[in-house]
Amino acid sequence: MESNDENPLISIIILNYNAGKLLEECVDSIYHSNYKNYEIIIVDNNSTDSSHIECKEKFPLIDLIENKKNYGYCEGNNIGIRKSKGKFVIILNPDTIVDPNWMNELLLGHQKFGDGIYQPKFLTIDNESIIQSTGNMIQLFGFGYSRNKGDKDEQQFNNMETVNYASGTCLFTSKKIFEKLEFFDSFLFAYHDDLDLCWRASMQGIQSYYVPTSIVFHPSEGFSFKWSNFKFFLLERNRLYCLFTHYSRSTILKLFPSLILVDFAVSFFYLKNGLFYEKIKASFSIIKNLGTIQSRYNKIQKTRTVNDKEIIFNFKNEVILPKGTNIKNKIPFNSILRVLSKLSRMAI
Repeated sequence: MESNDENPLISIIILNYNAGKLLEECVDSIYHSNYKNYEIIIVDNNSTDSSHIECKEKFPLIDLIENKKNYGYCEGNNIGIRKSKGKFVIILNPDTIVDPNWMNELLLGHQKFGDGIYQPKFLTIDNESIIQSTGNMIQLFGFGYSRNKGDKDEQQFNNMETVNYASGTCLFTSKKIFEKLEFFDSFLFAYHDDLDLCWRASMQGIQSYYVPTSIVFHPSEGFSFKWSNFKFFLLERNRLYCLFTHYSRSTILKLFPSLILVDFAVSFFYLKNGLFYEKIKASFSIIKNLGTIQSRYNKIQKTRTVNDKEIIFNFKNEVILPKGTNIKNKIPFNSILRVLSKLSRMAI
């Protein structure tokens, strides 16, 4: 397998942690791809099942990396990226099934728009007419969500376009972009990792794109963490981390009154859903890691070429939660976000 201009080598990184038979099904679907110049690197995060061993036995050509501990999504994928030989890299979750033409279409997207970060259209595995994502969006106060999740796919979202960030469920870019961005931020461990990566990319003028002709199938609920307390802790901690490392100090000062009110709203939101302890843990984790945050802030701000006002222009005022999400007080929370976002935009 070698890279050339017409058929560049693509390195597919699959991070595994107790994925069971899902891993084999994912790899099997890759082997049915129409594009053939690729390598598969499975990075196992110290699984307690034998999924990675069984997959290697069934598909001996894959490259298996066995970590001695669970490094999380970010560093686990970084290990695979550093090992990769391809001109391009795809980060792919093990609970996905890929359409045979998925890689060809991602490459065509790159040929059209050049350096950037790309994601396919995600459809639901057990109901292919239901959308999982047509690109991900960032709310002004750092919340991320999957666009059009739960909508019926009637080919109404078939335009290739820029989005706020590409989903880490399946993310395509060049290895040189990963190297330029210095990979995923390992502090995050998991969640908001894709938001963080693409937000940092946009600060350097690197856009994220949705490629509707590339199709990947994904369960309505991923196998990892699901909607656990730990997931809510990571989502809130990492949201705050991204705010304080990505926005300039000037922007943070202008947003500060709204951020305080949003924090009260988030605390109430977490309390009503039995997650207040996770909110407290997230806030204390930010305080505990202020030194890390300051160091990260300095590093990110030194490389930026695009100002906050230009980036914020494309951010959203509310969070569109997936249809059927069992979360209380969605409407009042979004009403607060909308009002505060509009006021904040006037100040920036």
